[in-house]
Amino acid sequence: MRKKLDSRNTLFYQKNYPYLSKLASTKPYQATLGIGGNIGDVRRRFNHLFYFLQKSSVVDIIETAPILKNPPFGYLEQEYFYNSLIIVKTCLRPKVLLRYILHVEKKFGRKRSFTDAPRTLDIDMIFYEDEVMNTTELTLPHHAWSERASVTVPLSKLNTKISKEYVLNKFME
Repeated sequence: MRKKLDSRNTLFYQKNYPYLSKLASTKPYQATLGIGGNIGDVRRRFNHLFYFLQKSSVVDIIETAPILKNPPFGYLEQEYFYNSLIIVKTCLRPKVLLRYILHVEKKFGRKRSFTDAPRTLDIDMIFYEDEVMNTTELTLPHHAWSERASVTVPLSKLNTKISKEYVLNKFME
């Protein structure tokens, strides 16, 4: 199913996007991952990513948002992107989780050619618990997340604690 939001943005509802787990996770930390891509069958790749993460021993999927098709930013001479959010619980601390998601990107064919280049799969850590961090490897919350429809629109469709109320109270003061 698709829902046109405006002339440039469309939401897609498909298997696993959105998803809300019925199982409680015992992992101690919660992270919000932004996923995106614009090369190949991205929506199908998102489903493969869902199943890959579901089998992972280091993350439990708590919730996913519908998929947003939206225009690129930065480098504009490329196809529209598909984006969504995945809320996970994990036993990994932020920098270790970052290494893990970079490994997953590579496994799914990610090649880094230039900033804002077209890509098969991009995974960004948007939030990690209440952590605020600014290092050369990782910035939390993710830089400019609140200005990107690729994050704010899917975020508005989530049900978990990290969703609207939490973000508004914690990061938009």
